Amino acid sequence: MSSLVLPVSLRSMAAASHDEPASIAGSRATTLGSRIDLRGVSRRFGRVAAVDDVDLAIEPGEFVTLLGPSGSGKSTLLAAVAGFSPIDEGDILVDGRSVRDLPPHRRGFGMVFQHYALFPHMSVAQNVAFALRMEGLGRAQSARRVGETLELLHMGEHASRKPAQLSGGQQQRVAIARAIVRRPRVVLMDEPLSALDRRLREAIQIEIRALHRTLGTTIVFVTHDQGEALALSDRIAVLDHGRIVQLGTPATLYRAPASDFVARFVGESNLLDATVLEARQDHAVLESRAGHRFEAQHADPALAAGRAVKVLVRPERMALVPAGTPGSLVATVVSTVFLGEILRIDARLPDGGTVQVRCLDPLDALRPVVGQPVHLHWRASDAWVLQ
Repeated sequence: MSSLVLPVSLRSMAAASHDEPASIAGSRATTLGSRIDLRGVSRRFGRVAAVDDVDLAIEPGEFVTLLGPSGSGKSTLLAAVAGFSPIDEGDILVDGRSVRDLPPHRRGFGMVFQHYALFPHMSVAQNVAFALRMEGLGRAQSARRVGETLELLHMGEHASRKPAQLSGGQQQRVAIARAIVRRPRVVLMDEPLSALDRRLREAIQIEIRALHRTLGTTIVFVTHDQGEALALSDRIAVLDHGRIVQLGTPATLYRAPASDFVARFVGESNLLDATVLEARQDHAVLESRAGHRFEAQHADPALAAGRAVKVLVRPERMALVPAGTPGSLVATVVSTVFLGEILRIDARLPDGGTVQVRCLDPLDALRPVVGQPVHLHWRASDAWVLQ
């Protein structure tokens, strides 16, 4: 797929515009995006705290994903930012100004929903132009901006079609075009790709990321798909029971999760029960229940010898090694699954626990079979002690 290139005219409009409507964002800064600050935000439904005392600072032009399972509060939090759901406590600031009491249409945000919500009787161009018409933009200016926005999303040739004549991916591109045509400083996306198949989802992920880099808009994105969050985000806020349990870059969340919950939710995980034998500044010597000694990294200043811990080793970090390799662990193959270029191996450890190994598929003659012993090894830098 070709990368998105912003036309010179649209780039110049993003830098300075004399015809855009006034909004809470105020005068345009060097970057298009606004800063968003959530301060002690809570939203309750009866006795249930859907959002519970959330603090979050989003930098101008940042792509932040709210990630969590169903019921974690991510969509409720996004609805609060959008103004669709009132908050019971706290405040929401955009570029330092409170928007808590502003209705959604006065917050100046673009919004992309899970369901495209396109007007079926309008053409693609008319759907995209609708928001501009509501703000009184002239017909010539509106047509120019709609055309440039559709070209940006590779939808220019479909401008005269009706939504029913488009594929699901094309309809979602129209929904995104409608959200960005006013060049808002903030775009909110509520699981916009969940209705698409895997290949189309991945293709539009690339386009959303390219759009973000080009326009510099602040994007707050909601998903329950950890792969989607890892692929798109500058930072990810993982939510559980209405609280942010960890906030960090995709690499930090994947390699150094703060808890068992985050480790299991963000990626595939092997969690080993072990006892600390020796705790050093940034790594520890441990012993598994089966008596296997190994080292792992940690970031817990209170970690001490004798403490029982869980250690994360990602499946792709476990390697199959020859018998007799120092520091290796013997396990028995329980199953193998061919996933194309990847071979997934489930193996049982001597203590009865199971681990998953993901490796490049070897030659058929070397592929492990059920019941065969294998030797596993990982480096200290591949293991992480959970706090």
